[in-house]
Amino acid sequence: MKKILLLVSLSLALAACANKGTIDKDAQITQDWSVEQLYAEAQDELNSNNYTRAIKLYELLESRFPNGRYAQQSQLDTAYAYYKDDEPEKALAAIDRFQRHHPQHPNMDYALYLKGLVLFNEDQSFLNKLASQDWSDRDPKANRDAYHAFAQLVERYPNSKYAPDATARMTKLVDALGGNEIAVARYYMKRGAYVAAINRAQKIVQQYQNTRYVEESLAMMELAYKKLEKPQLAQDTRRILQQNFPESPFLTHEWRNGDMPWWRYWK
Repeated sequence: MKKILLLVSLSLALAACANKGTIDKDAQITQDWSVEQLYAEAQDELNSNNYTRAIKLYELLESRFPNGRYAQQSQLDTAYAYYKDDEPEKALAAIDRFQRHHPQHPNMDYALYLKGLVLFNEDQSFLNKLASQDWSDRDPKANRDAYHAFAQLVERYPNSKYAPDATARMTKLVDALGGNEIAVARYYMKRGAYVAAINRAQKIVQQYQNTRYVEESLAMMELAYKKLEKPQLAQDTRRILQQNFPESPFLTHEWRNGDMPWWRYWK
């Protein structure tokens, strides 16, 4: 057992030395480089998807040349490298640091756009959820934070080249937030928690009027009011549904007679 522990300790020590050697080697090789040369090398590493070394070079640049545009741009590029390397927390920390130190920087629109991208996290699983309308396990806080970052960009820099894409993503995020609410409302309807379902449906009607979930929310509210024996509220809700969605399947004869049971929609 002692031999095994000794071998493990030796391996760890060698690995640590090797890592330190790599770091020292980067520092040694670039010791006499100008800020332009160091930044160019970091950019080459970033463009080659060598994010770890790119970040190290940006850090070296900032430590040696803390003032000037290269140091400032290195902070943004570090955030982008972390984002591409699937390190969202470190990316957000780098962006926040940039925002604190350079609030009037001409590239602040990009900083806000990158922050939105990190929070948006448009990976394949998110796109699949977007297509399938499955929002039950999507964090609404992340959606709200991403929306806020993009909204800041569009409001403060309406002419930014990033504004059109940010606006398109905001539309998706609003749909996502509405989708999260309808998923919860369906959950409550299935379990007979009609008051809770009404509250969620009302929130969709009031806050997410431009999403595809309003029609279903109104129909859900009508049925929930009926279940709670509140006929006047049910009739009022149905009238709103008729005015806004005259061709809605929820208004059909079959639905009114109960031949189209609610659980076919909310199950």
